[in-house]
Amino acid sequence: MSQDLAPEPSKSSSYTAFGLRAEAEPIRPGLHVVATPIGNLGDISFRALATLAAADAVLAEDKRVTRNLLAHYGISTPLVGYHEHNAAVIRPHLVARLQAGAALALVSDAGTPLISDPGFKLVEEAAAAGVEIISVPGASAVLAALSVAGLPTDRFFFEGFLPPKSAARRTRIATLAPIPGTLVFFESPRRVAETLADLAAVLGPRPAVMARELTKRFETVRRGSLPDLAAQLEAEETPKGEIVLLVGGPDENADAVSPEDIDARLREALETLSVKDAAAVVSAQTGQPRRDVYARAVRLAADRER
Repeated sequence: MSQDLAPEPSKSSSYTAFGLRAEAEPIRPGLHVVATPIGNLGDISFRALATLAAADAVLAEDKRVTRNLLAHYGISTPLVGYHEHNAAVIRPHLVARLQAGAALALVSDAGTPLISDPGFKLVEEAAAAGVEIISVPGASAVLAALSVAGLPTDRFFFEGFLPPKSAARRTRIATLAPIPGTLVFFESPRRVAETLADLAAVLGPRPAVMARELTKRFETVRRGSLPDLAAQLEAEETPKGEIVLLVGGPDENADAVSPEDIDARLREALETLSVKDAAAVVSAQTGQPRRDVYARAVRLAADRER
């Protein structure tokens, strides 16, 4: 049996908040999906602290990160590493432990579990096995970014991370372009400038926001058009910290484009993209049916080869 899964000695089910020590009430058996702070350690609920303190074990994406959180609140619950590298191996053991009546708390490195982390399969299999799944809600980088962006929030689409390569990234952006709502992405600091440039190339001058280090000391929220933000990031040093990008939806009142404009956009796109990808990008930019744009791209590509 994995050392992580070995029986644990008895522990104290208590936590410390505001300098006061509190005993946590017992929690019912099941998988407790617990949201943790995305930066500021004060952004955690009393219920989350009580759940983490009373659980038989805390399943953590990175035990080092979660250990710091638990230590800050004086919680001694054993930690079990559950991440993409070991999930397939230990998941059956965790489900069996849950079926036997354990109360386990699932956390991610920051924010709400299952948002771009490996917790989904555990929740899926535990639920299929008849285990109760209990939500302990709290901080979410997606919702925190939406709340300060100043972009429409009545409809939004969370994509997570875009592909790392530019061609694949532009193709995926083109697929997302018609969605009638705010688009939300996670991105790494070293790729954010390139991603903003690709977003601008495909989506044009849509309003956008880059939220960095949300809830932390150096929280920054930058607003502007995609081309403006892309130019700013291109001229600056690589930013630090966690980044959320938000992009406004398509303009439903945009004027129709002419066939000449479509062809001009296609010629430019065909300089670097395949016919299929160029058609996808220009279709997204203009709102024209992809089939029609693809037919024009095929003709233009054939003309170039003559």
